[in-house]
Amino acid sequence: MEGSELDLFLSIGYFRMQQEIFTCQYILFDDTRCAVHWLRIALAAVTYGPKQSRLLRINERFSVTVKPFILSEEIETLYALYKSTLNFDAPDSVEFWLLNGAAYTTFDTYVIEVRDENRLIAVGIFDNGERSIAGIMNFYHPEYHRHSLGKYLMLLKINYAQLQQKEYYYPGYLVSNYPKFDYKLFPCEAATEVFNDRTGQWLPFSWETVTTLTANRLDEN
Repeated sequence: MEGSELDLFLSIGYFRMQQEIFTCQYILFDDTRCAVHWLRIALAAVTYGPKQSRLLRINERFSVTVKPFILSEEIETLYALYKSTLNFDAPDSVEFWLLNGAAYTTFDTYVIEVRDENRLIAVGIFDNGERSIAGIMNFYHPEYHRHSLGKYLMLLKINYAQLQQKEYYYPGYLVSNYPKFDYKLFPCEAATEVFNDRTGQWLPFSWETVTTLTANRLDEN
């Protein structure tokens, strides 16, 4: 997939799953239909507050590498360790989520590796477009949970995208009445936009806007 094609799909509320592009309006949790709202972060508007600056500071002793993604046993081992601690459903493996048996990815996929000396402690995977990046996976070593490495990886993706002069970072979606996805607002809520699938417009994020979009969607159904 060309970078310009990925930009287009992301801009109309589509996202990657394995080797395909999809979108959705609802997702089921505990037999309850919950509204999905796609997000993006306008990189030129990002400013870090005290929480974000502190997180960058406490993790600055770790080494960070950004490079084209190659699946390795080291990455799969870290993911398996991370998955073993989760209390919600997650993909069986990195290979399954990215490739699902394909020999190679059709996306321009990159990886951020965070190491404590030689120990791999966190991995962030994203796809490159011409003007944007899409965050695909973040996972980390459970022993480092106090370092908030999932949120840290989001900040690293933003920093990389800004250096590459991208315009948008797409972190995926949040879900109404399901706060486990609200961490995607952590980097900079003021720079975050939410997609209106009725009009095709991106709106400044607020919970009031999300409530309105959810109500409008329910009225249509």
